[in-house]
Amino acid sequence: MSSEDIDGRHIPVLADRCVELLGPALAEPGAVYVDGTLGLGGHSELVLTRFPQVRVIGIDRDPAALALAGARLARFAGRFTPVHAVHDSIREVVAAHTESGRVQGILLDLGVSSMQLDEPERGFAYAQDAPLDMRMDQTAGRTAADLLATEPEHELRTILYRYGDEKFAPRIARAIVARRGSDPVTRSGQLVDLVRDNIPQAARRTGGNPAKRTFQALRIAVNAELEVLERAIPAAVDTLAVGGRIVVMSFQSLEDRIVKRALARGATSSTPPGLPVELSEHEPYLRLLTRGAEEADEAEQARNPRSASVRLRAAERLRPTPTHLEAHS
Repeated sequence: MSSEDIDGRHIPVLADRCVELLGPALAEPGAVYVDGTLGLGGHSELVLTRFPQVRVIGIDRDPAALALAGARLARFAGRFTPVHAVHDSIREVVAAHTESGRVQGILLDLGVSSMQLDEPERGFAYAQDAPLDMRMDQTAGRTAADLLATEPEHELRTILYRYGDEKFAPRIARAIVARRGSDPVTRSGQLVDLVRDNIPQAARRTGGNPAKRTFQALRIAVNAELEVLERAIPAAVDTLAVGGRIVVMSFQSLEDRIVKRALARGATSSTPPGLPVELSEHEPYLRLLTRGAEEADEAEQARNPRSASVRLRAAERLRPTPTHLEAHS
């Protein structure tokens, strides 16, 4: 993908709303903003443009994304620092690139990126035949094909159930294991055909491509996305300076549930029940900035179809994490 492709095809989801929510914190002198899932750099470009004093740290596990975003943001040399890392390493990244170890704004735009979906050879898309890779970082870890070749049938079944809500998981897992010796599944086209052949005919006619749930489940498993997110949210909150803000965009219910729970924990008093007064040490350390999860309006969805499933949540840090909760962060 060239820089022209990025400018013409990549539309960052809810970019104006993200910047609006982060704005009060980024207006602080010397503010530092962390784009924890940099992707192609659309959100960071907007922040760098609208806040000339802000410095941006862009984290991504995908070296290809870092290279493209780096080219896109080259004109902001001196204010933009790209870092090859996974977003659950945010504490370590911030500690290495700031004096205080604290930042004023954090954005996490979860899930698969536009570039990864649009590049057939990455194996994320079920609409085009390609090797089943699905790694967000192609320099490390096992591929989706490796997973299909080695996981026991019961583990494959669990992955498809848990991460894809695939009700035909037993049939699909059984079929994958059955053909390992003669015709192992190594390409996306093979997997699409296998899924289609192992679900009832009626299920093939509704809900789009019948393989989409299986592809989602494998992608999440290959990249350990939910485990990373469970660690990343409390680490990100802990990295915020008092008055700093975090915005998180999820694109499926499993992600949103983790985000909702983590932010709600910080926005809820931990005073033991039955006490007549709230203990100061147990007061909330976050303030929720959104009422529930915000969704993209019709205009946004028309302009950017990938925003259709977004759920946005945001919070402001009120005070340091209480010491009795630090073990859980």
